[in-house]
Amino acid sequence: MVLLVGLALSSPASAQPKAAEADAELAASQAIVGKLNAYVALLNRTLRASESITRYASWADMRTGPTGRERIIYGLYSLYDVRGEIERARAAVSKPPAMPELDAKIGPYIAAYETLAPITTQANGYYERQDYKEDKMAEGKALHARLAPAAQTFLAERAGLEALFAREKERSDATELALVERREGRKARWHVMNVMIRARSILPLLPSDARPVVDMPAFEAALAGYAGAVRELDAYVAAEPGALSSFESRPRSWLGKLREFRDKLAAAKGDARRGAGRDLTWIVNDYNSMISTAQLASTLPSRP
Repeated sequence: MVLLVGLALSSPASAQPKAAEADAELAASQAIVGKLNAYVALLNRTLRASESITRYASWADMRTGPTGRERIIYGLYSLYDVRGEIERARAAVSKPPAMPELDAKIGPYIAAYETLAPITTQANGYYERQDYKEDKMAEGKALHARLAPAAQTFLAERAGLEALFAREKERSDATELALVERREGRKARWHVMNVMIRARSILPLLPSDARPVVDMPAFEAALAGYAGAVRELDAYVAAEPGALSSFESRPRSWLGKLREFRDKLAAAKGDARRGAGRDLTWIVNDYNSMISTAQLASTLPSRP
């Protein structure tokens, strides 16, 4: 499963223009940034619940539940403390700007998580203690009757929330990128943001346990957009040596790995289960590493 991660949203750190209109524009951008940051923090932290469900489903039949006769019983993953993220996301719902569809999804998502979490925690303890060896999976079967529908509801709510978040994030990215260009021009910060926006568009197209066959035309289109952004970045760095020394090599390295991955997928007709899926962990890990350097690079003042 691909992590829902991305370059942390931030407002430009360059000198502030004096025009009231520009200040208002910046304030509006910061409000969007703050709201979406609260939502993405919740999504990222609660991703652990999705991973726990995937682990459970890897050995237990989600339709019929565990029998105790499984070859290997993995149990589930323990969940993280997400009380802070839930509190901040709930508070963000009422903050401007209004995002009606996205805002309306936060409450049901939290409710679905709060229904699933205690069942998951109880089940995790049961399997870690290996109580199923003592009660012949009696409690495991009873837990499954509660866990399976709660998991189904949670995953459906998460899918809906992720889709709405992606839509709002795309709008926010376009707005912030345009704002940076107006304030600074197409300099270091603009190129970092442009590359990461294009990189982020690839993530939803990568294979997952639920969707192992990749939409190759969509993947090729997103990859072409990312490649164009990387070429623009490289051209800027060639004209401004050292402007992004901590970041400049990572996007092109990731592009090379993505193209290797693309070639393997193409040979398998898009089906990651036929070998290409083994590269997915490295693709995601390298993307997450690129985020860290992008965050640092985006805070540096752009060269005049």
